[in-house]
Amino acid sequence: MNDRILTDAHQLKKLIREAEAIADESIIAMARLKQAMLAARQNPEVEVHTGQRALLRLTEAESQAMAMSTNLLRVHDELSKVARVHAGGEIGLPTTVPEEVMISTAPQPQAA
Repeated sequence: MNDRILTDAHQLKKLIREAEAIADESIIAMARLKQAMLAARQNPEVEVHTGQRALLRLTEAESQAMAMSTNLLRVHDELSKVARVHAGGEIGLPTTVPEEVMISTAPQPQAA
């Protein structure tokens, strides 16, 4: 196998994992934000509808982040297929993405 192919493959492997980790961190950060927003709304001095629009928008952003994460998994799957063709001699387990994840998960429009 060509050294350039091996170098590129290792760089791509590192970068896709980094992108997936950042996507996960984004989802975690939004979950924490939502939790804090809901906890703040539990204050008896705050009306129950306070921040409802912000919560709806955050839920929409979470859905979009999940779609991004799913698409990154698809990218990972495609890169794994390319690696099998161009770097087939490398020892290791290929990345497999379950079929249910590969199903389109387009975000649903939220009411404003």
